[in-house]
Formats: sequence, structure tokens, C-alpha cells
Amino acid sequence: MRIGMISATGPAGGAVALRLAASAIEVQVGSRSLEKSRQVVADLRDKWPDRDLPLLPATNEEACDNELVICAAPAEACLDVLYKLRNLLDNKVLVSMVNAMYMAGKQLHPWIPSRGSMAAEMQALLPTTKVSIAFQHLPAAKVADIGNTLKADVLICSDDTEARDQTVSLVESITGLRALNCGGLANAGPIEQMTAVLVNLNIIYKAHAALGILGL
Repeated sequence: MRIGMISATGPAGGAVALRLAASAIEVQVGSRSLEKSRQVVADLRDKWPDRDLPLLPATNEEACDNELVICAAPAEACLDVLYKLRNLLDNKVLVSMVNAMYMAGKQLHPWIPSRGSMAAEMQALLPTTKVSIAFQHLPAAKVADIGNTLKADVLICSDDTEARDQTVSLVESITGLRALNCGGLANAGPIEQMTAVLVNLNIIYKAHAALGILGL
């Protein structure tokens, strides 16, 4: 299996790319700059020299040459990035791991887009793309430590059944993660906004906590 990741050279995107590669999924690590992608891929491999990680440097355009693509672009730039790639994402599954947050004083706050979520903004921008969300609540440092098994629930929602099912399968290819179907994109806003709460908890308690749902 091969997937592409758009703007995956930041800490969160690189961590998810690394974790997927450690699960034997070939990942094209996209960036606007191929040189930057090559450097990030080299750095990730250097951290785990004993692993044969199927990480491939790529431009964002090359990363879109997959049936399933993850968007890891920063919230403030992602719509501009996706607009330039819109023709390449026609009828593809696009998994958003984007969180819109800003720092006010010493606390992170959710930034709420006009349509209620970044995922809804993406779906409006890309009407022929099948948008879903996943990976919002995973701490990057813990995800990037592929020497340890993750234990967390990942909340997924989409208005498209195929996109939701493919996203569930992708998440559950990673040992220790449980994918939970949360319905349509109407629920994307609360899921994205909860990330600010979790990040603040981890700052206050100096932890790397993730989300776990009891009773299911």
C-alpha cells in the first residue's frame, strides 16, 4: 500500500509518516520543496538506522498521485496549498489531520473557521474530493517514537462512506490505534477543537497524553 502526504515535513506530519512507514506502508512525504522533503526523509531515517522505512521524498503534486492522501499542512496555509492541488485531488480520499489553533497568553485556543471546521472548509473548496479527518489527537512526540507501541483512540468522520472506511483501515493498520466512526463532517468541528484542550493538558501536566474513549 502507498499513500501520499501533503506538507508532511513538520513535526506532526513527519511523525505520522514515520509511524505509517513503520507499519509497512509506503509513504510519499510531500512538500512544496523537494529538497526539504529529501532532508526530512533523510533525518527520519537517520533517527532509526536499524529500520527499513519505506519513506519517499516527493513534491506535494507527486504525493497527490495516490488514491488516499493525508493533508498535514498548517491550518493557516492549508487551503491555499489545497487550492493549487485541487485538480489532482479529484475523486481522491483526502484525510485531514489539520488543527486550527492559536496561542493566547500561555494557552492554546481553537480557531473556529467560518464553516465550523477545517475539514468542512476543505470539503467546500474541493467538492469532488472525499474528505475525512483523523490523527487530530495524537501527540507528535509519542507518534514519532516508533520504538514504542501507541495506545489511543482516533476519531474519524466523513460525509463519504468510502472515505470513512478507508480512513478506518489506514488508522487500524497501526498497532495500538483504534479507529472510531463518529459520523459525518458535522462532527469535525468539536473533534478539531478538542485538540487544544489535549495540548493544554499535556503542557500543564508535562505529559504526552492521547485520547481514549471508555465504554465502547
